[in-house]
Parts: sequence; C-alpha cells; structure tokens
Amino acid sequence: MNKTGRIIYINGPVIKAEGMSDFIMRELVYVGELRFIAEIIGLEDDIATIQVYEETSGLKPGEPVFSSGRPLSVQLGPGIIGNIFDGIQRPLPALLEKSGNFISSGISISTLNKEKEWDVKLTVKKGEHVYPGQIFAELDETSVIKHKIMVPPGVEGEVSCVVPEGRYTIEQLIIKVKNIKNEEIPLKLYQEWPIRKSRPYKERLSIDKPLITGQRVFDTFFPLGKGGTAAIPGGFGAGKTMTQHQLAKWSDADIIVYVGCGERGNEMTDVLEEFPELVDPETGKSMMERTVLIANTSNMPVAAREASIYTGITIAEYYRDMGYNVAVMADSTSRWAEALREISGRMEEMPAEEGFPAYLPTRLAEFYERAGYISCLGKDKTGSVTIIGAVSPPGADFSEPVTQNTKRFVKTFWALNKNLASARHFPAVSWLDSYSEYLDNLSAWMNKNVNEEFLHLRTRAMELLKEEDQLQEIVKLVGEDVLPDHQRLVLEIARIIKAGFLQQNAFSELDRYVQIEKQYLMLKVIINLFDKAAPLIKMNIPISEVKDDNLFNEIIRMKENINNDELEKFDSLLERIEDYFETLQGKYED
Repeated sequence: MNKTGRIIYINGPVIKAEGMSDFIMRELVYVGELRFIAEIIGLEDDIATIQVYEETSGLKPGEPVFSSGRPLSVQLGPGIIGNIFDGIQRPLPALLEKSGNFISSGISISTLNKEKEWDVKLTVKKGEHVYPGQIFAELDETSVIKHKIMVPPGVEGEVSCVVPEGRYTIEQLIIKVKNIKNEEIPLKLYQEWPIRKSRPYKERLSIDKPLITGQRVFDTFFPLGKGGTAAIPGGFGAGKTMTQHQLAKWSDADIIVYVGCGERGNEMTDVLEEFPELVDPETGKSMMERTVLIANTSNMPVAAREASIYTGITIAEYYRDMGYNVAVMADSTSRWAEALREISGRMEEMPAEEGFPAYLPTRLAEFYERAGYISCLGKDKTGSVTIIGAVSPPGADFSEPVTQNTKRFVKTFWALNKNLASARHFPAVSWLDSYSEYLDNLSAWMNKNVNEEFLHLRTRAMELLKEEDQLQEIVKLVGEDVLPDHQRLVLEIARIIKAGFLQQNAFSELDRYVQIEKQYLMLKVIINLFDKAAPLIKMNIPISEVKDDNLFNEIIRMKENINNDELEKFDSLLERIEDYFETLQGKYED
C-alpha cells in the first residue's frame, strides 16, 4: 500500500482524489485516516472518482487514499454457508461482537473465520497434474453441504507438496502446484475473486430441468428452469418479499443465496429469525445449513447496496463451480437500481429515463446473464445459478424503466397483483399478466417425470381462466344470471382453479409445499370435473343440477384434505365425479 492519493472533493458516498495516476480502474482502495473501504469507479488523468462503501461522515478533504493493488473481491471458502454478511461480505455477527449494535467507521474484520479448524480430506497426490476447477480437498461445511476446495482459475501444473489429512485453518497451506514456469503456487482452503467479474466455466448447457418450488402457480402454470431467470414485480403490499421467502424456503436448489438489497430492516429481521427455525423438507435439517444471507438494508450505505448484488452472485457462482444448483433471491433489484441512480447523480452524469443512468439496461443484463446451467471447469461436473429478482415499481406501474428493462433479460415473469393480495389470495400472482418461456424446454422433463398430459391440462386451465376473465366483463355489466349455462359452468370451474389450486396457504403444514405429482392430480381432477359437466350442460340439464355444492366444495378443499402421501385418494375423487354425473345423466335420460 505504498501508493497514496489525496481527497479533494466529497459528495456523500462519492469522492474525488488527486495523485491517482498510478491507480487502476475498479481497484479496492482505503479512504481517509480511518481507512474506509472504497472502489475506484472513474479515472481521468490524475483525478480518480471513488465510491465509498461506508458512511462518510467525518471524512475531510486532504486525507489520504491508500492503494490495495487488487479489485474489490470476496473471499470464497468454508464458513460462508449459514453466515450473514453485509453488502461487501463483512460478517454481521462478527461485526456485532466487535463494534456493538452500530457498525464503526473503517472497521476491519476478516470475512471468514481464520481460527476455526476444518477436518480436511485430500483428493490429490504429490506428482499429480491438476488443472483449473479440479477438486483437491473436501470438508463438511455443514451437515448437508460438502465444501469442495478447487484449484483456482488460471492455476495448472504438478502437485509438488501435499499436507497429510487432518484439521487445518483456512490460512494454512494445503498443497503447492508447480506451473509451467517452475513457479510454486501455494493453495489454501479459500480463494479470492473480483465481484464484478463472472467466474469461468467450460460451456453453457440447455435449461431442461425445472426448479421445483412446491408452489402450484409457479411449478404448474409458470415454471422456472434451473439456471434460468425470473422477475417478481409488484407494488407495495403485493407480497414480493413473502413470495421470495417461500421460494427460498421450499425450492429444491441445493444452496440458497438470499440478498436483501435496500429493503426495510424489519423484513430482513423476519428472514434472520425464521430461517434458523425452518426445517428443510429435503434433509430435515435447519434451512440455514444450506443458506447464505446478505443483508444490506435501506439504512446502510447506498454504495454497498449497489455492491451487494455482485457479492451474492459471485458466492453463488463459486458453489455452482462445485457442482451445486444455487438459487439467488435478489430483493429488490429496484433498490439496487435506485442506488445506481443516486451514485450517478452525485457523479453528475447525464440522466436517462426517470433519472436512471443510461447504462441501467447494461448493468441489469450483466447481472441476469450470470445465471445459467453450465458444465463446470474440472471433470464431470455440472451446476447452475438461478436468479429470481424482485422488482418494486412505484405505484405498481409496470411501464417504469426497471421493470421494462428487466423483462428484456428474464424469461419468467411472475407479476403480482395488489387486488389479489387485498383479497387475501396468495401467492398474489396474476395468471393473466405472468408468463414463462421455459415451457418448451421443460416439456420433456414434465412428460417423463410427471405425466404426458400435465402440460395439456395446464393449457386447458389457462384457457378457462382467460375465458372467465372475458366473461367477468359481461357479469359486471348485466350480472351472472343472464349468461347461458355453459358460460356459467366456465365461471364455476375457474373459481375452483383460483380458490382450489392457485391459492395456497403458507401457514398450512399440508398446503405450504406441494409435490409436483400432487399438483398434476389436483389439476386433473378439476379439468375432469369440467369435461364431465360440459356434455350434461349441452343436454340442457340446468347448471343448478350439474353443480353439486358438496362435490364442488370438496374439490376446492382437496388441497387440505388429501395428504401428500395419500395420492391414491385422488382416484376415489375421480370415481365420485364419474358416479355423480352418470347418475345425473341417467336421471334425465329416464
């Protein structure tokens, strides 16, 4: 850190310094006597523009700027899972212990615990040739996640030194690799990686497996592929955060990275309190044993909010490279875009639409393009990063820049509707405004693992919902009684789809997570009900006879009445539908 500059200008988190000609773009620097963590975001001749990731109160012109000689990076190694970090990967529990309830300015703390020992098992031998991405050691990070220590990108050669298996800290040498230049490179249990640079991989693979969430509206109607991208836009109170909580709790990703970017502190508190108590349905262990939390709330420095998204995605890519399927929950990308807008304004850049910087679409694209299902560096490993970003359009206006630009880069759009939320219909996903472009990619998996008629039933249900929406315009004008019976039947079946299938109770042990086989059988019962009732309507049997309240209500309640391990009961329900309509038809034929 022998290079230094001098502060000449301060504007909130944005400062300018002179004497910076020897510094480089995106370099991590330490600002002022207290050594605030910062990053160079602009260089012009001798003057550097720097964004500071801490509160700059007390900073004065004339104070020094110190070089680090490296970009803003994260430490990647054991101890990440189950931890809680701020936007620049400082562990919040350790910060609490060191500085109390309020983070001290310029506080320096190790990202990973350097004193904890890990029981390390070696997977390479002396003299073996290793290459980027190869696993050279393994350890149990939690009871459900095996941490695989990999050769960093750019390192290849012969193993010249190997320690015996045993317990080691992250700072201790594990192996040495002699490269083609005869340089010996020491490898430890962790590596560092710049947050704004995506980690390398062999190749992208096609997305052909769904991310199973246990939420019927997502898995059946608007599925998301592993390695895909999704946006959850919605106005205030529509349930974006709670929907992301549900996805984080129940999706079948191996690891969850939850980024609270600029959200209210009480919402992050809910996450921090709930997750340790939640039981993972797959493993029966605590959810925190496969979760990383990054908390950068609205009262934290705005520049760190901008960095938190990149910190989260870099951690996700690291675990992807081990061969895991990782889901990133970004809540919310609108607050991240607002941080970009504030920093851009302080830099006196020319604003674009609604004051956002002109490079907003580029930054969104760079973020979402880091998702993917890939073939990892190393042998026989595939992994994925799935990104689910919440969007908070002011006044639920989906035409605003963040929502519109996000739609350009995501292939699943789960639009939340405030009216549905007000009617206590959760998840409040609008079936008319949402879409998924992964249906064709996932059709082969659905046909093989669920049933070949599953997507056909889904299409039938969507057609009924769209027809019901059109009929509702007539109902609002003249009432339901003037409609012919076949249209009234559409209204009744659509009501069952909405109340009995799309609406899901997060507080019900039986209904909060539904396996996809049960989702298929529920939809099959509903469409079967319509198919058996429609011909009787054509026989001029009145809707009042066709609609048996007890039968229709039982179908609505099947989500609560049929356990996940009692799927054979759906056969009994289908038989009851068959018997009822056969009896009714016989009655009128006689």
